[in-house]
Amino acid sequence: MRKIKSIKNILLHLLMWVLNYWLFAFVVHSDWNGFNNVYTPNSLAYAYTYGLFTNIFLFYIQVFWLVPKIYMHNKKAKYYVLSLSICLVVSLIETYFDYLLYDVFEIYDTDEFIDNFSATVAVNLLYSIAGFYYILRQAHKASEKQKQLLKEASLKTELKYLKAQLNPHFLFNGINSVYHLIGKNNHLAKDTLLQFSELLRYQLYESGTQISIEKELDFVLQYIKMEKTRKGSDIQLSYSIAFENATKKIVPLLLIPIIENAFKHCSNHINNNDNSIAINIKEVGGKITLHCANTFDRAIDKNAVGGVGLTNLKRRLELVYPDQYELTIHKKHSRFMVDLIIDL
Repeated sequence: MRKIKSIKNILLHLLMWVLNYWLFAFVVHSDWNGFNNVYTPNSLAYAYTYGLFTNIFLFYIQVFWLVPKIYMHNKKAKYYVLSLSICLVVSLIETYFDYLLYDVFEIYDTDEFIDNFSATVAVNLLYSIAGFYYILRQAHKASEKQKQLLKEASLKTELKYLKAQLNPHFLFNGINSVYHLIGKNNHLAKDTLLQFSELLRYQLYESGTQISIEKELDFVLQYIKMEKTRKGSDIQLSYSIAFENATKKIVPLLLIPIIENAFKHCSNHINNNDNSIAINIKEVGGKITLHCANTFDRAIDKNAVGGVGLTNLKRRLELVYPDQYELTIHKKHSRFMVDLIIDL
């Protein structure tokens, strides 16, 4: 790929110089330094043959040597002296060849040597400056691309770390749930463990970079059902999950920390009617919205109600859906509420 790009750049440069020669030698009809006058038609085409090579030389000596080897090594005084000196020497040689061609084409009504030399210097300086800005622009683009690649690599590393952090967090909560059922209801513990193993398999093997909204919401639904089985009549649970486009893609495991947090920190009052969780998830028009509210015990969960999972979630959203999401977390009396909107 890089080789193909290099070949394209070389061909583009060749085309640029061919067009340059064609325009100045045959199209513009300029009476440059006495050439191309009425007595010697197309004499400029001969003169500009070596003139073009001097322009090419001055352009690429900037690109390959003066700027990268001297200017970019903070030797600016040396750079300016060398650039000007080379331009003057090349212009002097070019003007000398011009005067040799005057005899060949019998051109005698020309300006003085110093005037021709000054005009040649002015043009050659333009090509030197063009080479200078060209290589600086290329260097800037390469630098910005490198910075972007480093930034992307850093974000990918952080994202992998956050996702890796999520798995043990989920595993810990799942094992903890099963542990509390063992001895109390072994049959329920077995069923919960089976459901949990299926959820864990999804996390390990099916949650790639992006996944269909149908699979992700099915994962969420299975988790809710597992927690419903485990909690039983201890909580008042209501939930609804709906989607319009089953093939719409979403980054996996973004919704589960909110649901998991609600079950983990739900209140445990003696009156079961005071312990409630309400979950509403829907996808319409490529936008998914989640509302989750749960009661919590302010005395026990005063500081912990937010959970590590929600902190992790915030950062993941910043990385994978920048400027495409709204996350609102607030408490009101004894209710903890999370609202999330993602523009998929």
